[in-house]
Amino acid sequence: MTPRPTAAAALKRLRALGDADDAKFLQRFFRTGPGEYGEGDRFLGVRVPDTRRLARELRDMPLDQVELLLHSPWHEARQLAVILLGDAYARGTAAERDAIFRVYLRNSARVNNWDLVDLSAPNVVGAHLATRPRARLDKLARSRNLWQRRIAIVATQHFIRQGEFDDTLRIARVLMHDSHDLIHKAVGWMLREVGKRDRAPLEAFLDAHAHEMPRTMLRYSIERLPVSDRQRYMGARKLAAPR
Repeated sequence: MTPRPTAAAALKRLRALGDADDAKFLQRFFRTGPGEYGEGDRFLGVRVPDTRRLARELRDMPLDQVELLLHSPWHEARQLAVILLGDAYARGTAAERDAIFRVYLRNSARVNNWDLVDLSAPNVVGAHLATRPRARLDKLARSRNLWQRRIAIVATQHFIRQGEFDDTLRIARVLMHDSHDLIHKAVGWMLREVGKRDRAPLEAFLDAHAHEMPRTMLRYSIERLPVSDRQRYMGARKLAAPR
């Protein structure tokens, strides 16, 4: 029998795919300097398409080995892990999906950069909560952990794709006054996704909240609207700004 893939073997493969120049670029791109959101993260310099190809080769990796990858100091190892979790969730039985969801939430603080969240939150958290109570999202949205808050809003992309918008709008209100730019961008992005499918709920949200939304959040959310509407909503924010 062919032995099942291990975390150690996967890391060896990732090292072989790495490029020193790409690693230096990624260190800067993902803001890994002191005080930045990715402080201390380390990169091998593996490009995402290569990581995805490796994930297809390693799709039978046991869940405990995937969990080990989540604890790697190397960004690409954690990236490989979240891709594997999303793929395994899509293919899994009900019991396997429950286990994957538990592993993901248990290690959600290790899904610790915006690309890792965006690659996985809709496919694991959103997919799992699609037929379950969604109070878990509110708990994540109120977390002190930046990445758990981003998971809460980005997970709702799964519901948006099904034509369900209420959870996105609710979590957007919870995160309205978040202090971090990465949350402003994520909320604005999800609101824009709502508007791409149905402008009415987006415009109702903007009519109620444009005046108080952070500038980045508002700009992201209105990107697809006609120029006149974009100007109107940006104007509402400016009128509400303290003089």
